[in-house]
Amino acid sequence: MAIDTTSRPTTSPREPLGTPRLSTRDKLVLFVLCAAQFMVALDFSVLNVALPALGSDLGMSRSALQWAVTAFALPSGGFLLLFGRMGDLYGRRRLFLSGLALFGAASLLATLAWDPASFLTGRALQGLGAAAIVPTGMSLLTTTFPEGPARDRALGISGTLLSLGFTVGMVAGGVLTDTLGWRSTMALLTVFALVVLPLAPALLPESRTPERPRLDVPGAVTVTGGLLSLIYALSTAADHGFARADVVAGLAAGLLLLTVFTVVESRSAAPLVSLPMLRRRTVAWGNLGGLVTFSMMSTVVFVLTLYLQEILRLSAFETGLVFGVQGLLSAVAGTCAPRVIGRFGARRTLVGSLTGQGALVATLLLLNAHTWSVWLAAAAVSLASMCHLGAIISYGLTVTSGVPDGEQGLATGLVTSTQQVGITVGIPLLGVLATTSDSLLSGVHTVLALDAAIVLAAAALLTAGLRRPATT
Repeated sequence: MAIDTTSRPTTSPREPLGTPRLSTRDKLVLFVLCAAQFMVALDFSVLNVALPALGSDLGMSRSALQWAVTAFALPSGGFLLLFGRMGDLYGRRRLFLSGLALFGAASLLATLAWDPASFLTGRALQGLGAAAIVPTGMSLLTTTFPEGPARDRALGISGTLLSLGFTVGMVAGGVLTDTLGWRSTMALLTVFALVVLPLAPALLPESRTPERPRLDVPGAVTVTGGLLSLIYALSTAADHGFARADVVAGLAAGLLLLTVFTVVESRSAAPLVSLPMLRRRTVAWGNLGGLVTFSMMSTVVFVLTLYLQEILRLSAFETGLVFGVQGLLSAVAGTCAPRVIGRFGARRTLVGSLTGQGALVATLLLLNAHTWSVWLAAAAVSLASMCHLGAIISYGLTVTSGVPDGEQGLATGLVTSTQQVGITVGIPLLGVLATTSDSLLSGVHTVLALDAAIVLAAAALLTAGLRRPATT
């Protein structure tokens, strides 16, 4: 399906339009794609509170438990760009279905795991399946729903479920672990895959670029190696700090490989990443906005979890309820965001959302050790999450608007890579300041102050960077 990019420029606000009507088939397609994205988002958080029980059952040490998270994060972030481009060339539907089947089988393996090796293998294969599902699912969404109100609404629903999945995972993980054991968290993901997989083949259309250039193997090797190195280093630093030799080596190797990657792409006849696309103002600045909103919001959730449990002494269930309010208001924001974008345009919405997120995080500096602070924490983080969701939806629209169908896999691969890297980098870069501070409350305040300053600075930069029309 061709995308009409000539009807109205995305640099100026669009006139409010009525809510677009979707056919029954469109609704089913949207259900399948959003359910798959929700499943992957759920996987990011559902296991977190189950880690102590998991370690006790499988005989994993506290230091080894980090790999329960890292084993998923490495392939899910490292292979996103490669799989996004492979979907462009060889069929997005085909790769999406393959990723979904792999994710379901891997979740079953993790559910039935009998030792640490089998569990970590399942987690790594889950990550590999997620790396295929996320960019191809987003590409199928943007090529199925034409640019304009229909796509705005589809991305609004998708963004809402992405945010809601992470929040639901935090609450559901605690409930399932307490009632049915840690294996039920992985079984839940298996059930999701079994529901979605039978529906997808008949509903999803095949989609690929009409040209069939060769896959850029040198580019694929360098960018995948670079992302794997960076994600490993940052994930390890979150638990052990930046002084470890493997963290330093991983950061150096990642930066070197990504530098080589840019050189390779500049000389390749069929590059994995089109450098002219990266020079698009909307792509470059939009992804910066996405990187900031994901990294800084994940940091807020991390330090508030420490604050609520270690300072206010809330239980894991009570902490989950605080973030449950956040999830409900995020769902409300998801229904409103397309209308806001239709009124003001994706770029203005992105800048405004980041400004609101930063300002609301700044109010959390008023938190103290008194119990009434829980109400301030719940209100501020919930409202900040509404702005965060507006930024998620508007940055995805900013990056993908005007991109030809043949490059949608690449554009959405960049969007989802930004998402994964953002979730990964925020906690090790800032969160460690809270855990290593002499006073936890002082450390929380330091992190929140830096977090708010970074978000507000990014909003100011995007105001200038997105002011002029993008050149294509």
